[in-house]
Amino acid sequence: MHANPDLAGIWEKPRRRPARVADTIKTEIALLLLRKIKDPRLTQVTITNVSVTDDLAMARVFYSVYEDAAAEEAGQGLLKATGFIRSHLAHVLSMRHVPKLLFLYDESLRRQADMERLFHEIEQEDGSKTD
Repeated sequence: MHANPDLAGIWEKPRRRPARVADTIKTEIALLLLRKIKDPRLTQVTITNVSVTDDLAMARVFYSVYEDAAAEEAGQGLLKATGFIRSHLAHVLSMRHVPKLLFLYDESLRRQADMERLFHEIEQEDGSKTD
């Protein structure tokens, strides 16, 4: 596409970098939760998505937990680990400033499970009406 392959990076769309940074942050936080962070509140935490603002100043980190009741404790654990996580990201990311991290509980998995349960109930009702 480019006449000179050495100049290919110059013509990249500026929005691709936030997506790459978000992917790296997601991977690194997941690895930290798996290998380095020993907080028992975070054992069931899954990082579902990360979105980074275009100016790379803030990263919204969406997480879920197996049990909804543990979501608040997990949020407190993530808040406590934020400094450690940012320190690790500073070593991994080749950026002047590490994005501020905002941890948000991702309710989409719970909503999906609720919808599946409702569909299953409807299917059961329809099955019993035709019999």
